[in-house]
Amino acid sequence: MATRSTIMDTNSFRPETAQGLTAETLAMTRRRADLLGPAYRLFYRDPVHLVRGRGAYLYDADGERYLDVYNNVASVGHCHPRVVDAVTRQVSTLNTHTRYLHEAVLDYAEDLLGTMPAEIGRLMLMCTGSEANDLAVRVAQAYTGRRGVVVSAEAYHGNTAVVSRLSPALGTAQDLAPWMRTVPEPDARLAGDQDLGAWFADRVAEQIADLERSGVGFAAFLADSIFSSDGVFPDPAGFLAPAIEVVHRAGGVFVADEVQPGFARTGQAFWGFERHGVVPDLVTTGKPMGNGIPVSGMAARPEVLAAFADDLPYFNTFGGNPVSVAAAQAVLDVIREEDLQMRADLVGSALLAGLRDLAAQHDCLGQVRGAGLYVGLEVVSPEDGSPARDLALDVVEELRARRVLTSVCGGGGNVLKLRPPLVFSEDDAAWLLTELEGAVRTVRP
Repeated sequence: MATRSTIMDTNSFRPETAQGLTAETLAMTRRRADLLGPAYRLFYRDPVHLVRGRGAYLYDADGERYLDVYNNVASVGHCHPRVVDAVTRQVSTLNTHTRYLHEAVLDYAEDLLGTMPAEIGRLMLMCTGSEANDLAVRVAQAYTGRRGVVVSAEAYHGNTAVVSRLSPALGTAQDLAPWMRTVPEPDARLAGDQDLGAWFADRVAEQIADLERSGVGFAAFLADSIFSSDGVFPDPAGFLAPAIEVVHRAGGVFVADEVQPGFARTGQAFWGFERHGVVPDLVTTGKPMGNGIPVSGMAARPEVLAAFADDLPYFNTFGGNPVSVAAAQAVLDVIREEDLQMRADLVGSALLAGLRDLAAQHDCLGQVRGAGLYVGLEVVSPEDGSPARDLALDVVEELRARRVLTSVCGGGGNVLKLRPPLVFSEDDAAWLLTELEGAVRTVRP
């Protein structure tokens, strides 16, 4: 059977299909393959050679400026001076492993936990979101004494041996865990006339029951509350609450993977799960936390963490080291001082309205879904409205030619994933809309 991957291969460079590349670009792709091996992927048929970034903009080796509409890693903008300064000062003072006292680490933990519900009272620090999700699964299994995990159909939760097996979006070549079950994406079209929250909760309940029947038992529901890899399904706010009630009635743990929707991304709330009026048992964070400096975290209800932490020491050599924590603290400070949550809400609302106007004018554009600065735009077949993967990729490539960078997501590989840095402005949104309309007109005259 042919392998399939929606997040690794859909929008990727393939040397066998490369055409029209400059000699320099072709030489770099070959050198990269020789040195790094075949597992890595590059974006775009014509890969971009970036050398500099600032705010929402990236610059290539020829000095051309690109609009970054994809990079949530640099959450407060590329090379934000506050983050650069914090990291520079700390790296010139001290960086060491995490088995020494350091006040800044404690101050940051207190600050971050202060953004979460009162029930969440502990924070453990790592280097990557994959590590955070890996640890969360282990904690959930220790707390419940069971193993089974429910995820969404196109979930991506990381690349460790544990969570890669809980990430269907990695494709059919990835061996998935026999103790994993999947639920469909929370798409109101699948629910039909039913209330989406009730429908989705029923799907979760079905998979919990299947895990129980299998003898594996149910430990956790692991989900990112914006269902980003599934195609971006954030609404209606609150629809997730009935599913979490089902999880808790079954004695399971809700792990909120906030790598994508957290840190003010949705505009309406600091954390994605807040929009749904739920309190997770475990919260995981990653990429945006340090604006590109490796740091991640797992926050927990103390009673849930105790079953794991009271008996098993955990040591992550550089997880939450002083330099990474300096970056993370600067990110929190910038989000507050520059009111980036409000900006995400206001600019995101303007972007959603503009995209919906654009979709109304082009029969190859379908639903627009999003919250704050996390938006999905469907590209569909004009004939029957089905996912148009190849057309979506043509739009992405045309945008790249127009120096606007984004990619795709969703089971059909046809949803443009628009998640720029939080410093994205209304002028940037207008730039995106102008070039998107031009790209659509070019690929489908």
